[in-house]
Amino acid sequence: MTAPTTTDSEYDDTPAAPDEGGRAQPARYGVLALAIMVVVGLLLGYAGGLLTPRLTRPGDASVEAGFARDMTTHHAQAVEMSLIAYRSATLPEVRQIAVDIATGQQGEIGAMQTWLREWGLSPTGSNPPMSWMSDGATVKDGLMPGMATPAQMTALRDAQGIEVDRQFLTLMYAHHLGGIHMIDAALDETDNAEVVRVAQTMKNTQQSELNNLRQLQAQAKG
Repeated sequence: MTAPTTTDSEYDDTPAAPDEGGRAQPARYGVLALAIMVVVGLLLGYAGGLLTPRLTRPGDASVEAGFARDMTTHHAQAVEMSLIAYRSATLPEVRQIAVDIATGQQGEIGAMQTWLREWGLSPTGSNPPMSWMSDGATVKDGLMPGMATPAQMTALRDAQGIEVDRQFLTLMYAHHLGGIHMIDAALDETDNAEVVRVAQTMKNTQQSELNNLRQLQAQAKG
């Protein structure tokens, strides 16, 4: 069955003019379209995980299980921040990278949750977050490396105009740096081929996005 065709006007992602408060208004179907894309990304992640053969099953306290659980939480915040930026940012380039991050990381969440199910493990474990990292990384105020605080998330939701772009870019840059730190820890410890493959893909993607975020930060200052 072929997908129904749509016109550009039906799913116009061009942001409308700002309202009186300076907040960019989303296109009529833009946010809905992104939400559908995020769900599709999650399902594709699940499908990718299900199609991958498993020769071993990591245990509940393993590096692999800890990484999957903690990175799911880490990714979930990135998806939330990206949805906010997609809805309210003013620069088209910022809205585009928000789409890329939201859909990409939601797909990775799907893959990691599939691992846990196939390993016979629960989505949440009994060990504290980050306890799988051998470098002794700690959780500060319940947050893993690079994660935004509740106050920062509130400020991002309440921001208007170009301030949305600036806050999102700053928060996501720090978020990616923290995520790469966690990914490197997993790569140093695991010999699970599928975990290595997905983690390395995550790292490559986030390193590339860091460069783009840095360039957009300079653009948003203008």
